[in-house]
Amino acid sequence: MFNRNSQTARPVGVEAHERAVSRLRESFAALGPDETVRLAKKTSNLFRPRERATRGLDVEGLAGVISIDAEARTADVQGMCTYENLVDVTLQHGLMPFVVPQLRTITLGGAVTGLGIESTSFRNGLPHESVLEMDVFTGEGTIVTATPTNEHADLFRAFPNSYGSLGYATRLRIELAPIGDLVETRNVRFDSARAMTEAIERIVADEVWEGERVDGLDGMIVSPGECYLVLANFFPDVRRHPSDYTGQRIFYRSIEELDRDTLTARDYIWRWDTDWFWCSNAFGVQNPTVRRLWPSKYRRSDVFHRIVGFENRYGVAAKIDSMRGELPRERVVQDVEVPLEELVNFMPWFDEHVGMTPVWVCPLRLRGDQAWPLYRLEPNRTYVNVGFWGTVAIEPGRADGDVNRDIEAVLPTMGGHKSLYSDVYYDAQTFEDLYGAAEYRRMKSMYDPSGRLPEFADKVRTHA
Repeated sequence: MFNRNSQTARPVGVEAHERAVSRLRESFAALGPDETVRLAKKTSNLFRPRERATRGLDVEGLAGVISIDAEARTADVQGMCTYENLVDVTLQHGLMPFVVPQLRTITLGGAVTGLGIESTSFRNGLPHESVLEMDVFTGEGTIVTATPTNEHADLFRAFPNSYGSLGYATRLRIELAPIGDLVETRNVRFDSARAMTEAIERIVADEVWEGERVDGLDGMIVSPGECYLVLANFFPDVRRHPSDYTGQRIFYRSIEELDRDTLTARDYIWRWDTDWFWCSNAFGVQNPTVRRLWPSKYRRSDVFHRIVGFENRYGVAAKIDSMRGELPRERVVQDVEVPLEELVNFMPWFDEHVGMTPVWVCPLRLRGDQAWPLYRLEPNRTYVNVGFWGTVAIEPGRADGDVNRDIEAVLPTMGGHKSLYSDVYYDAQTFEDLYGAAEYRRMKSMYDPSGRLPEFADKVRTHA
């Protein structure tokens, strides 16, 4: 009935995958013995400078779903497959990945070797926790299949958050979860971060709120006295015509306006992507006139990301601000995790020292008892991801990067961590202490002894 976003994507099959792997091997063999091995790709979801390879590994044919086993609820997926393509295939079977990061063009391999998070993370953890096995192309040019229990189990555990420094996933077998064709959401307001924190604790424990199931849990903080949780039910009893936030309406504004809402499963999964959460406002796209003129197919996170990349390279807006006599601005684009009980301490600090609004909040909890050495969240402990993306004025007497450094300094005092997809200022020793240097080096010596792949710290510490 509700098929506005129906797709006809199909798996590529095993033979096509094997041909793509052959091209990958050939591109590796074509590199000089002293050349650093990088992916030959043009796009990225990272928010830090990225050295573009003039040539590198040919991964063009590794961007699809290989096969789906709907009965077993598993999928074999190529490493460069975007979640958009993956979801287009799985939804045809009433299934979705256990965790789908918010932005369409994040790849499965990228979410596993980096990190990903979304509203199902309060019970399903992080994307790598639903990986059953993966084929990893190592710095030696070989492919090993790593599982939680085989001879490459240590690589399996160290791979998450290694950002391609230990190898690249060419194939991943992942678990899938059921989802209905419609998703109903409840937007629940709280008058303080403390009240919201208490609600998160109960929902994580029971997966229920006021007698209704909760399959997805995230929200936003607009101000100290205005906080929202968005509670999603993937199998609602009531059938309503779904809302459409790909046109003139804007999803995040509806959270303040509606108590309940209904979306198609696909629109729920990509609800944040159309306006890049709320960041499309920086491009004027939320102005009704501009929105009507801006084609909907270009209202996507990857388009906005390219615009930001252009600004980072040429500084057009910064030059205009300077001519107007405005203060220069520091980019503060970060996702951090703090223990649930520390949210009431982090948010007042954040309001005073950073001051961005709104911010995204997304509870998460490791799915199992397994610890992951390169991103050490404690098992059986609830965290809250706080996401904030924008710029702040560089006040007199302060320098570019100071606010980011302040955030990095306060997080360990609260038992928190930060994701590494954006600006990183940690000194070498602090970085090693926080991100599992000893285990990383052990795996590096085993799977990239010649140092062909980039170093972990060199890839992420762009402002050290």
